Amino acid sequence: MSRPLRIGALSAALLLAALAAGCGGDGGRPDTSAHQKLDWSACPAPSSSQDAGATKAPGREWECATLQAPLDYRKPHGRTIGIAMIRAKATGPGKRIGSLIFNFGGPGGSGVATLPALANSYKQLRTRYDLVSFDPRGVGRSSGVRCLGDRQLDAYYAADSSPDDKAEVKSLVRRVKTYAAGCEKNSGTILPYVGTTNAARDMDLMRRVLGDQKMHYFGVSYGTELGGVYAHLYPKNVGRALFDGVVDPMQTPEQGALGQAKGFQRALDDYMKACKGSAVYSCPTQNRIRSLLKRLDSHPVRGYGGRKLTESLADGGIAQSLYSRDYWQYLTQGIAAAQQGDGRILLALGDAMNGRGPDGRYSTLQSALAAITCADFKQRYTVADIERKLPTFRKVSPVFGDMMAWGLTQCTDWPVRGAWTTPDVSAKGSAPILIVGNIGDPATPYEGAGRMAKELGPGVGVELTYKGEGHGAYDSGNACVRNTVNAYLLRGKVPPKGKVCT
Repeated sequence: MSRPLRIGALSAALLLAALAAGCGGDGGRPDTSAHQKLDWSACPAPSSSQDAGATKAPGREWECATLQAPLDYRKPHGRTIGIAMIRAKATGPGKRIGSLIFNFGGPGGSGVATLPALANSYKQLRTRYDLVSFDPRGVGRSSGVRCLGDRQLDAYYAADSSPDDKAEVKSLVRRVKTYAAGCEKNSGTILPYVGTTNAARDMDLMRRVLGDQKMHYFGVSYGTELGGVYAHLYPKNVGRALFDGVVDPMQTPEQGALGQAKGFQRALDDYMKACKGSAVYSCPTQNRIRSLLKRLDSHPVRGYGGRKLTESLADGGIAQSLYSRDYWQYLTQGIAAAQQGDGRILLALGDAMNGRGPDGRYSTLQSALAAITCADFKQRYTVADIERKLPTFRKVSPVFGDMMAWGLTQCTDWPVRGAWTTPDVSAKGSAPILIVGNIGDPATPYEGAGRMAKELGPGVGVELTYKGEGHGAYDSGNACVRNTVNAYLLRGKVPPKGKVCT
C-alpha cells in the first residue's frame, strides 16, 4: 500500500453487500498513429482482471473500444499494446466542450470498470463532455500484469506483513522475491513499459485520436501524479484539468509511505473521536485495535470461504475502511465482531484493498500497482534500510507504521529498473490546473496538494482546500467543492486563490 488507492471503496461496497470494454492486449502491428479510427461498440461485463467485484456490463449509453499504442515509444512502428477505453457521449444541454478523460488512481485501477459505476456523480459534467476513461497499460484489459495465481495470492496477502523477528523477516523477503519472480515470468514482456511516462504518452495519443485540441482531465489520487507528468510533457495541450486527492510529487517512496502512515493514523484518530457507539457496538480505542491485531498475529479468527482473518488482512481492512467516512460504521462493527471471533467484515474490507472478488479471483489492481511503482521509482530498499526507519514509522503510526515500512520491500528484487527519484511535474506554459486537497485525506495527505501546486509552477496550480474526511473531495458530497469544480470544468471559472470549502 505504498501508493494511494482510490478504487477500493467500490469493491468494498460490493463485497460487503455480498455478506449481508472493449479489450486491449498485445497485437500485431495495427495503426498506432493519431489517424487510427476507434471501433466503438457495446461494452462487455468487466473481467475479473479489471474489478474483482463488478459483474454487470455497463448500460447502453456506454461504448468501448481499443486504442493501439506503441509498446515502446522509442520504436513507434514496433510492437503494439491495446489500451482498453470506455465512453458515454455528452447529453447536453449546452455546447459540447470535448472529452473529459478520467483516471481514478491506484496505480492499477481500471477506469473501464470504475467510470460507469461512479457515473451518477458526473451527470452534470456529462452535459458538456463525453465522459471517457481507460485501463492504463498493465491494468485490466490493457495487458494487465499478472504475478501469482489466485490461491497463491490468498496465501501471500494473509501472510505476516509486519515481521517481529529475523525468521519472519526472512519469510517476508522470500515471499516478496517470489512475487517479483512471478511478475517477471507471467508479464515480463510489458514490465519495462508500464511506467507513468508511457501512460501519459498514451493519454496524449488518446486525445488526438478522440479529436480533441486540448486535454480535459479528471485525475484522482495517483491520477494526479499521472496528470502532473502529462502536464510536464505536454503543457501546451492542457485544457481544463482537475487533480483531486493529490499525490505529493516531491516525495520518495519512503517519504510517501511515511506520509501515508501519518495520514491513515490521523484518519483513524478522527474516526475514534467521531465514533459515538451504539446499543450493539462500542467504539474501539487504539489500544483495543492494537491488541486485536497482536492477537490475530498468532491466532487468526474465522472469516468466510474457509479462510481466516489474519493480522495483515485485518490491518489492510482497517486502512480500507478509512478511505471514506461512509465505511466507518463497518470499521466499528468489524472490530467488535473480530474480537468475538468473527472476522468476516474486516476480511471483506481487506479483500477489497487487495482486489479480491467474492468468487476468489483477483483483479490486476495490486500487481499493476507494484509494476507501475517499480517501473517509476529508482529506489530499492534493503532490510537494513527498513529496520533503521522502523522507529520513525512506529512513532507516526502505532497501528500502520510497521505495515507501511515493510511495504517498501515491494521493489527490492524487481526485475526492471526505475525511471526517476521523484517525478518532474513542472508545467510552464500550461493552462491553470485546479488542485483540490482534503484536510482529512488518509491516502494522499493534504500537504501534497500545496506541493503539487508549487511544483506545477506559477500561475498553473490553483489550490482549493476541503476541510473534510476521506480520500478525495469531489465525491464527498460537499456542495461547495462540487459547485466550484463544476464551475471550473464547465465554464472555465477559476476559483480565487486560497478558497476553502467546509
